[in-house]
Amino acid sequence: MIIRFLVFSIFCVSLFLLSACGSGEQQKQITFSVFDTSIIKKTVATGAIIPRKEVNMKSQVSGIVEKLYIAAGQQVKQGDVIAKIKIIPNMLNLANAENRINSAQINYDNAKLEFDRNKILLDQAIISKQEFLPLDLRLKTTQEELNAAKDQLQIIKEGVAKASQSSSNTFVKSTISGMVLDVPIKEGSQIIESNTFNEGTTIASVANMGEMIFEGKLDESEVGKVKVGNAIELTVGAIDKTKFSALLEYISPKGVSENGAIQFIIRAKVDNTSIGNSFLRAGYSANADIILARNDKALAISESLLQFDGDKPFVELSLNNKTEKRYLKTGISDGINIEVLEGLKKEDKILMPNASATKQGS
Repeated sequence: MIIRFLVFSIFCVSLFLLSACGSGEQQKQITFSVFDTSIIKKTVATGAIIPRKEVNMKSQVSGIVEKLYIAAGQQVKQGDVIAKIKIIPNMLNLANAENRINSAQINYDNAKLEFDRNKILLDQAIISKQEFLPLDLRLKTTQEELNAAKDQLQIIKEGVAKASQSSSNTFVKSTISGMVLDVPIKEGSQIIESNTFNEGTTIASVANMGEMIFEGKLDESEVGKVKVGNAIELTVGAIDKTKFSALLEYISPKGVSENGAIQFIIRAKVDNTSIGNSFLRAGYSANADIILARNDKALAISESLLQFDGDKPFVELSLNNKTEKRYLKTGISDGINIEVLEGLKKEDKILMPNASATKQGS
């Protein structure tokens, strides 16, 4: 009885092992086809969408912001007044200007007195016209000096003379047409003028939102693969369902160190036709897929099917229940699929590499 049970057990184990071997052989015979697909070889850069032309508006005089005429998001034209500045005069300059007026007034009064006295003598033919002309010239000269002193005082007080009210530098005007992106100050804020020694206080930043660019950084290991003119697909984090087209137009000739790695600045012009109804805000973060090569009608296989004999790629084909080794000439790869230039036809059936071959190939 025991012997019969042992024989039956051995028989069952044998059947199980044969079944397992059979299923293993069947698994090895699973084949994969060659197919047509679109393959895009690309590298990725991170950055942001910014306006090509953004200008900070600054004042030519120091003082207090008396009035703001714009707000962020508003459209302005070149020459539009965006702010009015109230001058806070320097007390020393103010005192000097007032003293100059007093002195000019005294000179003018003396010249006027002599002019009037000698005008009577001229009318009575007591003095000649030639003797009278220097007095007339002195009166006109002192009048001009008095007017100039008054203008200087007004400039110190208000920042502009009466004769040039229309071109007052107390009115800050936009130098470009575009959208107001930011107004970092408020009415009543104190500002510093822009000159050769000081950048001055920014009153507003204005940009042309009709021409946007992508500015990003590319690692030194990737920068050698790209060139000016490469097509780019932009993915904006805030508008993740839409891709925008761009064209690479600048690669920095000098890298900068960032977090221990060398990065190169790149810029690309965003194609306005790809924007459509989307509104690209300045500062949107974006990823740029820089297309290095592309084939929309590539004969391809899964890259995991490749094996290597040294540096020669090959695959194993199933032909009439036999295995054939076929060397290939490959093209571009996107990391998942690889283009096959020579060595395969669409009807070929490719075997999955076994574990040892995969290990050897890798």
